[in-house]
Amino acid sequence: MRATTLDAGALIAVERADRRVTALLTAARARGERLAVPAGALAQVWRDGRRQARLSALLRSRAVDVVPLDDVDARLAGQLCGLRRTKDVVDASVVACAIRRGGVVLTSDLEDLQRLERRLRLVPV
Repeated sequence: MRATTLDAGALIAVERADRRVTALLTAARARGERLAVPAGALAQVWRDGRRQARLSALLRSRAVDVVPLDDVDARLAGQLCGLRRTKDVVDASVVACAIRRGGVVLTSDLEDLQRLERRLRLVPV
């Protein structure tokens, strides 16, 4: 099943109630897509669930999968870092998640994600 993957910037946009991101997520869910949140991206933005009400609500949604960095994705992310000579494992894990699930990536980090994988469908947030 295809998924829309959210990076840390997209999660911050959710918390800030960004209308464009809200519309993109609503459209993805209307198409029956899952929303994939790589665990590393979540760790970058999570500080206090009591103060992050919108993000907490998103994560409770049945349409959202918090995707752990498992063995397969970890190896893919590491391989991407090696091939592209970058060290940002969280960005690479977002790319690995998107590669395995298809769909688009909502991102505030277009250049870095494009550097890791040029064929990704990236939507700036």
